[in-house]
Amino acid sequence: MANQFGLDMTIHTTPLGFSYGDDVTGPMPEIRTLDQIRASLRDPDCDGPEQVYAIAMDVARLQDREELNKRMLLFGVVTYAAGLLGDEPVRSQGHIHRISEHSGWSPPELYEIWQGKAIIYMQEYVCRDAGRCFAVIAGPGDKVLIPPGWGHATISASTQTPLTFGAWCDREYGFEYDAVRAHKGLAWYPLVQDRHIIWQHNPYYAPGRLQVVTPRQYEEFAITDAPIYQQFIDDPARFQFISRPGSVAPLWHHFHP
Repeated sequence: MANQFGLDMTIHTTPLGFSYGDDVTGPMPEIRTLDQIRASLRDPDCDGPEQVYAIAMDVARLQDREELNKRMLLFGVVTYAAGLLGDEPVRSQGHIHRISEHSGWSPPELYEIWQGKAIIYMQEYVCRDAGRCFAVIAGPGDKVLIPPGWGHATISASTQTPLTFGAWCDREYGFEYDAVRAHKGLAWYPLVQDRHIIWQHNPYYAPGRLQVVTPRQYEEFAITDAPIYQQFIDDPARFQFISRPGSVAPLWHHFHP
């Protein structure tokens, strides 16, 4: 994994975690256990890997730290265990991003898949009417942008291959789970059936429609095909819209992932 996506770091699966090259710093990963995420699952009593995923927030090259602090940007890396959570694929808890004090916005987030296959699920609202709902199917190198305020979760589309991804976030990031847990999850549950993902509507939401799509080019945000950390190295201002989403407010209207 070293250098392939712009950072000298290695992903470990047993146990879940990361190691960093000499010019990269990052925290000890936080481990999310099955017991910690049961409230967001379709079957809270299901079996699955005890360690579901490892997350390291604020990974960076040493020489980038000052610039990242100044721009209120933070880079995170997450790796998932292989396997199943009952009849669901391994996945994160559904959440929305807490409003950042410095911007007054619920921050967007930009994902990049590093290994495995992902489904980035997102919905406009976490209330009775979820609004537009999307499942974006993404593979290594693909980028997926979560707009401000949307509920979302990241799902492994393979039971055999661990999923790893990086993401640009706001430095004042925070996760809010209460609304999702009050609705027993997000509006659509991914289920594994004969090694394929199928979708079941969550009855705690009004009936709606799920759009399954593939990643697109976000030309309006000047995002290229290069690794997203490398894009920051090349142009530190490129991802300023992540920590200052109000600066591109018109682009969020009628956003389509």
